[in-house]
Amino acid sequence: MGALIYGFNTSLDGYIEDASGSFDWTEPNAEVHKFWNDFERSIGLHLYGRRLYETMQYWETAHEQPGQTDYTLEYARIWQDSDKLVYSTTLTEPATKRTRIARSFDPAEVARLKVESATDISIGGAELAAHAIRGGLVDRYCQVIIPVIVGGGKPWLPKGVRIDLKLIEERRFANGAQYLAYAAR
Repeated sequence: MGALIYGFNTSLDGYIEDASGSFDWTEPNAEVHKFWNDFERSIGLHLYGRRLYETMQYWETAHEQPGQTDYTLEYARIWQDSDKLVYSTTLTEPATKRTRIARSFDPAEVARLKVESATDISIGGAELAAHAIRGGLVDRYCQVIIPVIVGGGKPWLPKGVRIDLKLIEERRFANGAQYLAYAAR
């Protein structure tokens, strides 16, 4: 059985985008990028909302771009080797390999995917993750806190939800970022 994991780089005040929609402040340095590479190795399926999927499409051809570091090339390979399920009412065809489109989030299907999976599953996109969080489907919350306060924007977590958590892992990075992983109780 796979765990459903919600992981993101966030600001100290809990945002994944600032008020203008920018997330350039989340750009990981080499140490944090290598950490995410290791993290992603256990993921066999990514559940994406359309907007995040469109951002992540870069990794389909990142290896063709000149000047890539070893760790970005490694991440591209990891991402390309995993399956993707994109929830969208507007996309008709996937733009990447190993990708399928679903019209709406079905909690029962996600619960089934977890039971049937030999690997962990990630969920990405704050709005999509909110459905899974409200449905009690997320097993682990993993956050790299970037040392910045952006003062508003798109929050990492939905409002009006209480979930008791247990800290299961933490790590500090040389650039001041900190990783926290919590399991839902």
